[in-house]
Amino acid sequence: MNIVQIIGVEGVPIVKAGDNIAELICRAAEKQGTPVQDGDIIVVTHVVVSRAEGRIVNLSEVVPSAFAKNVAELYGKDPALVEVVLREARSIRRMADGKIITETRHGFVCANSGVDKSNVPGENYVALLPEDPDESARKIRSEIKRLTGCDVAVIISDTHGRPFREGEINVAVGVSGIKPIRDRRGEKDLFGYVLRVKQTAVADELASAAELVIGQADEGVPAAIIRGYKFIKSEDAKATELVRPREKDLFV
Repeated sequence: MNIVQIIGVEGVPIVKAGDNIAELICRAAEKQGTPVQDGDIIVVTHVVVSRAEGRIVNLSEVVPSAFAKNVAELYGKDPALVEVVLREARSIRRMADGKIITETRHGFVCANSGVDKSNVPGENYVALLPEDPDESARKIRSEIKRLTGCDVAVIISDTHGRPFREGEINVAVGVSGIKPIRDRRGEKDLFGYVLRVKQTAVADELASAAELVIGQADEGVPAAIIRGYKFIKSEDAKATELVRPREKDLFV
């Protein structure tokens, strides 16, 4: 029987710039009786990674451009916040009904360039996506290996909306040690039919599964351990493998 566990890592203190996230997670996991093991998948929210890496902006110190002011007035938004969103964007995909959908410099298409106000201490502060989420995941994974001797995979997650579906889910914006897509083309289904288009976004599925426990406790749960899932290892995988190329996008 294949059993997959999702374990929220509780007791992690509020992360500040310069903190060692891997050490905080390992210590908290040990304290709650679920120490990190070989083969675990560690899912970490991007906000705590951004806080540790100093990717926090004080909106009071942002000088908005004329374009940001115009957009803010049009949609009833904070001009400083719009300016930060525009700075983090490679391009603007859509603006309508008060929403700004951008393509980030990483290549992700999402609302507000992934700029996040939730779980950031201070009314006027926002968190940006990590500069290089895959590198952030790699560093956390390497540090966990140094601290525990365990070989794990790491996923950095963020909340995204979905076209044609209500509600949000968590997706992978950074990965290390895990192939983000399982290519099942060529396999046979239950009735012997050869699969021709089946590619499973396992990193996104795991990020969403972790969100079921992340953030649920009063003190906040910034990370989760997924245990028992047999993933395909990869040393050079990138989360951008999950991004559909623009030329294949039917809804550009």
